[in-house]
Amino acid sequence: MTVETMETSECSPKSHVPGPNAIDISPKKDNGILKEIIKEGTGSETPAPGSKVFVHYVGTLTDGTKFDSSRDRGEAFDFQLGKGTVIQAWDIGVATMKKGEVAVLTCKSEYAYGKSGSPPKIPPDATLVFEIEVIDWQGEDISPKKDGSITRYQIIQGEGYSSPNDGATVEVNLVGRHNGCVFEERSVTFPLGEGSEYGICEGVEKALEKFKKGEKSRLIIKPKYAFKKEGKPDLNIPGNAEIEYEVELKNFEKAKEAWSLDANEKIEQAKFFKEKGTNYFKAAKYTLAVKMYKKIVNFLEHETGFEEETEPERKSLLLAGHLNLAMCYLKLEEHFEAREQCNKALELRPSSEKGLFRRGQAYLGMGEPELAKADFEAVLKLEPENKAAANNIVICNVKIKEQRSREKKIYANMFEKFAQRDKE
Repeated sequence: MTVETMETSECSPKSHVPGPNAIDISPKKDNGILKEIIKEGTGSETPAPGSKVFVHYVGTLTDGTKFDSSRDRGEAFDFQLGKGTVIQAWDIGVATMKKGEVAVLTCKSEYAYGKSGSPPKIPPDATLVFEIEVIDWQGEDISPKKDGSITRYQIIQGEGYSSPNDGATVEVNLVGRHNGCVFEERSVTFPLGEGSEYGICEGVEKALEKFKKGEKSRLIIKPKYAFKKEGKPDLNIPGNAEIEYEVELKNFEKAKEAWSLDANEKIEQAKFFKEKGTNYFKAAKYTLAVKMYKKIVNFLEHETGFEEETEPERKSLLLAGHLNLAMCYLKLEEHFEAREQCNKALELRPSSEKGLFRRGQAYLGMGEPELAKADFEAVLKLEPENKAAANNIVICNVKIKEQRSREKKIYANMFEKFAQRDKE
């Protein structure tokens, strides 16, 4: 980033009196923050809350004594706007400034360092004067790994402190753009976490987890959270395209959390998730099925609150959750995760044929045919007529033989090299 600095006068300190063009921008209109524009900025946009703002500043007391200056350090100062990382006067004042604008903020102590001041340079109850130049800003990075893949520019701040949780029913207005052209504009209501069923890209779903009711924001979404390398041909969006969405969260209803429900309600919710998961599995939507089955586990994994009459049903549904997760992970070829789910299922019921069989499949996928064979043999002990287990034992024997043959060749080559080295 190129930083253009303004020359500042190094003459003796001068007392500061706000000019006639100074306006009161304090929330209470108590003259707590007076702003006077020295140089107009460009455009009409101002930084949104959460933006990373780059500024130059010179801070003085009202008698003209300078106590801090980024210009003297020769390096722009950056901070996240509206997050309380700077004095309140800055969060309020800089939010009103355009790119390139230079303004003087006269800040009473209640919007600065208050009664205690900031010794030794800023005395108690001090009114401070800041000359601030806004150089540039970047949107708020709200991507899960903070890698800039989802950037938010707030247009309208939302209300309250609550955001949608996973499974919440959200009502949104969407305007999608690529290269400045609108490719979709619609209103849609859907359960958060299942947006792919409604044509919602992952980046919009991830962003909505940070929204408040009534918020309207512009999102810049990189390909990994947009339409990936495949693109969206029906919307004329090529592969690996960066897209932009304007999203307004009109309303939402939070999904019920496990802690807020009694035992019977948890069981009913688990049944609901199981049905949804099964429907997604039948439609080969394994990632969505995983989300549903994980919710069964989340609602039922802790025994607290379940009485004697509800405990058997809890265990039965929890077992189904783990076994179905294992089945989904096998379809997704995520064999380690499949094995872990089988282990949890077998903790609940050591004689579970499905648990043993699916763990055997997971071990085969992990290249562990001997462990797989042991599981398939255990299935046959429980159910001697199980042809699938018998067939898999044959496969295991072939793989074990191949594995031993490879090992034999490796050792033979090793011994041959050692013998050759000894000869030399």
